[in-house]
Amino acid sequence: MFELNSTAGLARRGKVVTDHGVFQTPAFMPVGTTSAVKALTCEDLEECGAEIILGNTYHLYLRPGSELIKNMGGLAEFNSWNKPTLTDSGGFQIFSLKDISTVSDNGVEFKSHYDGSKHFFSPEKAIQIQHDLGADIIMQLDECVAYPVSQNVADKGVERTYKWGQRCFEEHRCLSQSNDRQINLFGIVQGSVYPELRKKSAGQIVSLDFAGNAIGGLAVGESKQEMEEMLALTIEFLPENKPRYLMGVGYPEDILMAVSYGVDMFDCVLPTRNARTGAVFTSSGPLVYRNAEYSQDERPLDTECDCRVCQRYSRAYLRHLYNQSEITAMVLSSYHSTYFYQKLMKNIRHAIESNSFNSFRKQFLEKYLNRD
Repeated sequence: MFELNSTAGLARRGKVVTDHGVFQTPAFMPVGTTSAVKALTCEDLEECGAEIILGNTYHLYLRPGSELIKNMGGLAEFNSWNKPTLTDSGGFQIFSLKDISTVSDNGVEFKSHYDGSKHFFSPEKAIQIQHDLGADIIMQLDECVAYPVSQNVADKGVERTYKWGQRCFEEHRCLSQSNDRQINLFGIVQGSVYPELRKKSAGQIVSLDFAGNAIGGLAVGESKQEMEEMLALTIEFLPENKPRYLMGVGYPEDILMAVSYGVDMFDCVLPTRNARTGAVFTSSGPLVYRNAEYSQDERPLDTECDCRVCQRYSRAYLRHLYNQSEITAMVLSSYHSTYFYQKLMKNIRHAIESNSFNSFRKQFLEKYLNRD
């Protein structure tokens, strides 16, 4: 599944081979919560350079239903993406909707945020749903604890994640025997900001021999220093011959930091969510294009960007569209930020190939973090 092509220090350049094609790593996955990246078409994503997107199990289970998607031939046929897809297990959504969910050793009972109806995800059901969705990479059900949290509570989350991982692995093994497609199951390391728990969880998850390993429970409120420390520690215990996925981390500076330790995959709603609220990412740092200071600014969103939005439209025009609540503003700004992220990953891959990642990171951050 994973092929390592080159390294620059701990940074890795490789590719992941799936039944729906190949994606290059390090990779950033745009988040298509309901089988669509908001405001963008599949054609847009392809133009931006995306090679894999993420779908959300919790949302797709509720609407339109995993059975419908299965009958339509799986996500690749349903949404016409026809490239690799990863689905999460629903664990993070249940964590973020903790006021309407109850966790036990058996699984998670939750209420639909649509109509209040009750549902239950066991580890086995989370795997069954994801098999029905037909993703190329699926995730175990895990327990992501809040931050801050006591060590005792975090330890219980580690143990529950391990036990659920065992059950997910067995259910996946059974379902795969009758499946003519290759579906790859990833495990998830938890442990909050406690080094001994991170080490313990990594050992447990790696022992199950998943196709890949994810680092969860970060970017949930801890400091950047804590995130980096836990990431650096966890990476030491993850095998080199399998992809490493840092879940939910999306600021450019954090991606560059994580790549420097050997992370291969990322996802985050940040680029498109921020774009829809009037802010984009640029080579000179974040730009809040809805601000009044840009009302007569003839420059593009990013003067160094070659995307089709920056080649044609001004900040003044996009600000006007946003302030008029024109949906076009969301479309154009989402396109730019998605393109920016894919171009960043392409440049990262090239820098690793040429063994110049450290200098690329330094130059990028000097410009990005010290905006005029």
